[in-house]
Amino acid sequence: MFIRNQDELIERFSGEVKDVIEVLEAGLKAADPFKAVLNNLRIEGSKLKISNLSFEFKGIYVVGAGKASGKMAEAVEKILADKIRDGVVIVPRGTGSLYKLNIIRVWEGDHPIPSERSVEGSLKILEVLENVEEDDIVIALLSGGGSALMTLPVEGVSINDIQQVTNLLLKSGARIQEVNAVRKHLSRIKGGWLAKYAQPARVISLIISDVVGDDLDTIASGPTTPDPTTFKDAYQILVKYEIFNKVPQSVREYIEKGLRGEVPETPKPGDPIFRKVYNKIVASNIISLKAMEEKARELGYNTLLLTSVLEGEAREAGKVFASIALEVLERNIPVKKPAFILAGGETTVTVRGRGRGGRNQEFVLGAALKIRNRKGVYIAALGSDGIDGITDAAGAIVDYKTAIIGEEKGLTIEKALKDNDSYTYLKRVGGLIFTGATGTNVNDLYVALVKGGSAPAQSLEVGVRHRPKFLNFL
Repeated sequence: MFIRNQDELIERFSGEVKDVIEVLEAGLKAADPFKAVLNNLRIEGSKLKISNLSFEFKGIYVVGAGKASGKMAEAVEKILADKIRDGVVIVPRGTGSLYKLNIIRVWEGDHPIPSERSVEGSLKILEVLENVEEDDIVIALLSGGGSALMTLPVEGVSINDIQQVTNLLLKSGARIQEVNAVRKHLSRIKGGWLAKYAQPARVISLIISDVVGDDLDTIASGPTTPDPTTFKDAYQILVKYEIFNKVPQSVREYIEKGLRGEVPETPKPGDPIFRKVYNKIVASNIISLKAMEEKARELGYNTLLLTSVLEGEAREAGKVFASIALEVLERNIPVKKPAFILAGGETTVTVRGRGRGGRNQEFVLGAALKIRNRKGVYIAALGSDGIDGITDAAGAIVDYKTAIIGEEKGLTIEKALKDNDSYTYLKRVGGLIFTGATGTNVNDLYVALVKGGSAPAQSLEVGVRHRPKFLNFL
């Protein structure tokens, strides 16, 4: 079980919250890197099989980077054993000892700001790829954090320069797609370049998505994926966030060379280097949501799967999510109660106060304002990596009493949100969820349980293309 404080949560919310916990656990289990690889990769005779494809091979080489790459590597070793000739994966500093590997080496890099160790690990990956031949298969294991952990700057740009650019981008409010567009144009390994180094071997990339919408070219900055972005995009992003003149001179000069066509663009769709590359997402937000939906149905609930791409200001998104739950509670629209409403994505927090908290904790406090005194609704938000903001909590659960208990203790949700102090409020009132680091990341999971009378079981999926109008602002 991932959630460590289940007894405490059941005591605070009563036994009904056990079903919320079970549904969240199902989502985390579906995102488990080890199981995700085992479910997608197998050996049959002399062939390596993935999905409905099969490949003959002479030797197997394994490379990778990301928060989940260690567990993914364990699964690959379990499946392929002595068929692996060499391999190295880059994991966050301090986590290398967690993995039990016999053939694939583990190298510790740094995240979210890359370091010289990230560069050294990337060079070790290239050393592995120097030995591949045409009949070999390279298995690339990619997950969130890979952009920083696998860093190899272009000529003339130092790791210190990359650190400065990364810092400026992360603080600017740029979306991850924008951050990675810049990173790719300052890298010798991101943006499809890893596929070039792996030639002439076949490449199979197993990917755990931490990107809303599952853009392959954004996850870990797409080292084995064609890059649709350009130097012009990178330049415009730096200008948009008013940091072009703040980045190191070497970075400005390199991007300007790219604009003039003096240095090569990242490999684009249709480039022959991708002819023998197969990219497969083995865990993602929507995969976890489907598992949660299945668990909710097993428990006897109707289900409404809203979306896997929920974005927006956390507290406001929480209010909208709660409004949908109240519609179900009062009118059995758009699904009959008892029901689970499910969603995923990644919201943002505009920090104005000096308190402690995270986007999932602000999400549920926004929801708690809407369900105050509305018995029969429980709302939870959880970071699948086990980390929510600068706290030791993964997220939280709220109900109709969350606001009332706070008021009895002299606290208000409004003040907690104004101060960005959601953690302190929820710690006093109860409801924080603790998992510790889960070893994976498929963004955030949102759950609303609406209790009520029995009704014939039904399932409704709104999905990305058919979202209700009340979600349009997100």
